[in-house]
Amino acid sequence: MTKFSLCSIACICTLSLFTSCKSPDAAKSAGTETKPAFDLSAAKLQIDDANSNFMSLVAKGDSVGVANCYTTDAKFMGPNAPAVEGKKGIQSVVAGIINSGITKVNLIATNVWGDENMLAEEGTLTLAIKDGMQVDKGKYIVLWKKEDSKWKLFRDCFNSDLPIPAPKK
Repeated sequence: MTKFSLCSIACICTLSLFTSCKSPDAAKSAGTETKPAFDLSAAKLQIDDANSNFMSLVAKGDSVGVANCYTTDAKFMGPNAPAVEGKKGIQSVVAGIINSGITKVNLIATNVWGDENMLAEEGTLTLAIKDGMQVDKGKYIVLWKKEDSKWKLFRDCFNSDLPIPAPKK
């Protein structure tokens, strides 16, 4: 009887193992399919493309296009001014920057971290006027989030590396 019992237990365990395993198709139909792992390298390339588009829009003087690079709930935190929220406010600030003579922004991402929900980018920037003369250089931190399946600027904070000009006497 002991042999039969051990053999029966082995058969039951084997049978349970086979019936408890689901095929990949069964997992899909049950809604338990696993998501592919987040690809940070691919996200970095998307951020580089978004930055190229941003720089191109500034060069064209397109403040509306630049504002559309931001999420609807974005915040723009430039130097020496209060933070501005929303695309309409950002478009107005960017129009002022462009109208001040800035025709070129060069952005270089030095680091990108994050996951499928939020990315943080650290980088350097330069600003130039029409004749190509550099008028400012600095650094930035940007938070990116997806909106309409595209990475867009959610928080944009930057400042200058140049010293504050001395007051006129």
